[in-house]
Amino acid sequence: MTSNPKKRSALGKGLGALLESSSSDITTTATAAPTASTGGVALIPIGSIEANPFNPRTNFEKDALNELKDSIAIHGIIQPLTVRKLGKDKYQLISGERRFRASQLAGLEEVPAYIRVANDQAMLEMALVENIQREDLNAIEVALSYQRLIDEIGLTQDQLSQKISKGRTTITNHLRLLKLPAEIQLGVRDNLISMGHARALVSAGDENRQLDLYRQIIDFQLSVREIEELIRTNTSRTSEETPSAPKTANTPELSSIQEVFKNHLSDRISSKVEIKKTHSGSGKILINFSSEVDLNRIIELLNKTK
Repeated sequence: MTSNPKKRSALGKGLGALLESSSSDITTTATAAPTASTGGVALIPIGSIEANPFNPRTNFEKDALNELKDSIAIHGIIQPLTVRKLGKDKYQLISGERRFRASQLAGLEEVPAYIRVANDQAMLEMALVENIQREDLNAIEVALSYQRLIDEIGLTQDQLSQKISKGRTTITNHLRLLKLPAEIQLGVRDNLISMGHARALVSAGDENRQLDLYRQIIDFQLSVREIEELIRTNTSRTSEETPSAPKTANTPELSSIQEVFKNHLSDRISSKVEIKKTHSGSGKILINFSSEVDLNRIIELLNKTK
C-alpha cells in the first residue's frame, strides 16, 4: 500500500512516525468509500464519531474555533482527522478535535479521516504526541501532556525528548510549571502571565510567596525581568513605584504635573485615565472604555484638533 506524501507531511512529526510504523493497521470501511489513492483515508459521517477522552487539550478558544469553522466551510478539511474504529459505523477520535468541533459548527455531514486500529494506551500516546507538536497549546497543556506521557506511557524524560524532538531542558522547564499553585497555572493557561513569568515564580519560594508575586505581576503589569529582580532581592512591589529609589526622581512638582495631565485628559474624554509607571521610569497611559462604541467615541475625541 502506498501513502500520499502530501497527506503525510500535513501530520505532526510524532504522529506521522507512529502511523508509518504501523501502516498495516490502517483500514477502510464498507459504509464510507475511501477517497481514491489515499491509502486509508475515508469519508465518515460526522455523527458516527465520538470525542477522544484522552485528548490533553481542555480549553478551546471560541474565536479561533469560529475562524477555523469559517475556513472549513469554504475550503473543507485539508488535513484529515485520525480516528479508530470501535464497531460498525462507530469511530473515536485519535487526533484532530479542533477540526472535528469546527466541522460540527460548520454543519458538515461527512469528514475525511485516517482510520486506525489502536488500543487505549497507543491511542493516548498518539493523541499526546500529536498535540504536543501543535503551536497553539498553552504551556500548561504542554506540561500536562509531557507528564501524562511519563506517568501513563512510562517514558523517561530522555525517551520523551527523543520521541517529540524537544530538548531535555525544554521538557524540564515545562514540567516544573506543574509544581506551581493551581491559581498560577490557570493564569498561564488564560494568558494572564507568560511562561517566562511562571518559570521565574517556580524559584520564588513557598506557595504564599509565589501567589503574592503572581498577583503583583497582574496588578502592576511587571515584566519578567522586573519579577526576577523582586525575587533576587526578596522584595515586593507595594505601589506603582519601585521599592528602591527610582533612577529618575519623581519630585512633587512632577507628580503634580502628571496628576493635572491625567485629570485634564480624563475630563476631556469623559473616561477614567490612569498613569502606570515601572521602576525604570517608563510606563503607560491607560484609558478605560466600556464598549466598542465608547472606544470609537474616545478615538474621535482624541483625533479632534483645536
